[in-house]
Amino acid sequence: MSTGYRGGMRWRFLLRPGWVALTAVVICFTVAAFTVLAPWQFRRAAQRAERNAGIESSFTTPPRPLRSVLPPHTEPTRATEWRQAQVTGRYLPEAEMVARLRTVQGEPAYEVLVPLRLADGSNILVDRGYLRPAEGMRIPEYPPVPGGEVTVTGRLRADEQDPQSGEVVRQDGHRQVYAVSTRTVSAATGVRLEPGYLQLVDHTPGVLSALPLPQLDPGPSFAYALQWIAFGTMAPLGLAYFAWKEATEGRREDNQPPDPDDTADPDDTADPHDPPVAALADRYGR
Repeated sequence: MSTGYRGGMRWRFLLRPGWVALTAVVICFTVAAFTVLAPWQFRRAAQRAERNAGIESSFTTPPRPLRSVLPPHTEPTRATEWRQAQVTGRYLPEAEMVARLRTVQGEPAYEVLVPLRLADGSNILVDRGYLRPAEGMRIPEYPPVPGGEVTVTGRLRADEQDPQSGEVVRQDGHRQVYAVSTRTVSAATGVRLEPGYLQLVDHTPGVLSALPLPQLDPGPSFAYALQWIAFGTMAPLGLAYFAWKEATEGRREDNQPPDPDDTADPDDTADPHDPPVAALADRYGR
């Protein structure tokens, strides 16, 4: 049997450049689907579930003193984020800033950030809540923070990643930043801040419009992960099917008897009075 056959079917076509490239693409996609894409979506689904559990727990767990929830110089983690904490201190209105280009409930908003100095001399960043733009995209007037010592309640949040690497914009008489980040605010104001921040809840001193909590739905990540697994399974199966079909068609063509018309000598059927094709081409042009 010729080496070009396997089980009565021709497989040599798999060595063609097109089939080699297609096979390589399918293998790479399958590996990526099972090792990168599906695990990435599973991780996102787990993070979403963990966040939802933390938010739900914060509804039933009463606020606790900040240092009993979060030790000094420690950023909130997934285990402590969204926990409600109470802290006593004095606002530093001279270091107040505004986070710009925010979206709250699908509409544009600003968030007002201000440090709070504790009795031990440390400072935490407080998110007072949001404001709706006035006259287009201008920052509206809003009440200042209360003076003197206050006790505030809020949810612990981890710092956001700053897409503008700490850029500060001065506009409408306010210093504006692009993320709620203690590093950015600290660099802009010179106030040394603890990592993470406190998002104020309703009816606490200094709050504006308290930020709403995220929706507690599981999200589509788990379904996306299953889809990537399905795609990673179907791709090699599809490749195998089309390869089998190509090989079957090749075997069918090999088993067909030759057509007598195909083996006939073209010169035998040509009219001797017909001029040669080359002569016609020279006479009338190609």
